[in-house]
Amino acid sequence: METALVIEDNETLREGVVQVLERMELDVYSASGGALGLELFSEQSPDLVITDLKMDDVDGMEVLESIREMDDEAVVIMMTAFGSIERAVDAMRQGAFDFIAKPFPPDLLRTRVERAMGIRRERQRAERLENENEMLRRDFVQGFDSEIVGDSPSIKKVLKRVKRAANSQSTVFIFGESGTGKELVARALHRASPRADGPFVKVNCSALAESLLESELFGHEKGAFTGAHKRRLGRFELADGGTIFLDEIGDISKAIQLKLLRVLQEREFERVGGEKTLSTDVRVVTATNQDLRQAVEDGDFREDLFYRLHIIPIELPPLRQRRGDIGPLVEHFIAKLGPRTRSPATKVDDQVLRSLRRYSWPGNVRELENVIEHALVFADGEVITTDDLPPMIGGDAGKAVVELAAVEERSLPDVLEELEKELIAEAFQKADGVKTETARLLGIKASALYYKLEKYEIEEQDEDDTQQEPAVT
Repeated sequence: METALVIEDNETLREGVVQVLERMELDVYSASGGALGLELFSEQSPDLVITDLKMDDVDGMEVLESIREMDDEAVVIMMTAFGSIERAVDAMRQGAFDFIAKPFPPDLLRTRVERAMGIRRERQRAERLENENEMLRRDFVQGFDSEIVGDSPSIKKVLKRVKRAANSQSTVFIFGESGTGKELVARALHRASPRADGPFVKVNCSALAESLLESELFGHEKGAFTGAHKRRLGRFELADGGTIFLDEIGDISKAIQLKLLRVLQEREFERVGGEKTLSTDVRVVTATNQDLRQAVEDGDFREDLFYRLHIIPIELPPLRQRRGDIGPLVEHFIAKLGPRTRSPATKVDDQVLRSLRRYSWPGNVRELENVIEHALVFADGEVITTDDLPPMIGGDAGKAVVELAAVEERSLPDVLEELEKELIAEAFQKADGVKTETARLLGIKASALYYKLEKYEIEEQDEDDTQQEPAVT
């Protein structure tokens, strides 16, 4: 039941107002003065307050001011004598909802109260909607990232661990093959965490030399080394209050490992060339596609650092272990990449799905995304067919990966290498020896193709012929 508080030092008027409100099915409290009225407001938090403007102990303006301090959304109607209309207007400027001049008939009071309670209900409804929207936004974040797609048991297990880990401050260790989505999981952890409003800072530890990585992580002072023309803040400083994601953590040197161990233990570090000890408040998330336990046994990775990083491990399954997710992933990538490629295609035919599901996906989800982009570029209609897929996917070659591994007692890397050689040779022949066209057919960079042609000793075209190669678009 909605509640109301009547504050009026005139007993007759007070009781009359109470009766009107009770007939409107409001639960009514009453007070004979401002001081008592404020006590009741503090205890009962009524939906509506009707107070006299002029009272002996605490007048209506003071009551209004105190109520607004306790609840700035409170709905207050002022009762005032005719000669005090100007003060009532001032009260509205200070937050009163309405005023009513004494004496007033019951019908006028009911009209004013109904209007006030209607506004109150609208405010409450808006507040509920906002709370619901916030919950939906939170649920979206707790659902992690729109690019983490799939409902297979293995990916559900990952999402469950991410959800449990997100609210903690513990260091998270993400591991899995290349292309399985480790950065997506790291970003999802950040977005679902209490640090979501803070920065998310990524560092690719394999992309920088040791000297540059140290400066990147911890910053440097002016003059710390040749080329250090000014002080630079490191990633640990920039990530303060948020999350730092150290990708390819297995590639850092022993010296950097020691410095990182100190940051994890003490949350302190110094910039390169600096003496001042700095502190940082960051959540550390790391990722690798390497077997760090083996690296520890081989002496290449510090054991104490490994256990500092390995507090909450999250293993990402390869795509070949979650083939049921290929369909939803394909739909997701078509929607994501369609506008960029300006493709008319909106779906794939059944044969394409069969080809995609039987392929081994050594490049995992990242490779699938590249394949779908390739198919969108070459699709002529609304439906992607096997003709739009790269040769290693659309033909029998994709199936061969699975069949070769099953028939022969050979390691998967050996099987993949042999298959890669056959695919490159087939594409090279189909492209009449034109390297850029071969790279396009294979869906790889020309620089990567040159390396593989040399590696597998596949005969290249003469230089005179290469001048006729079409440009890559």
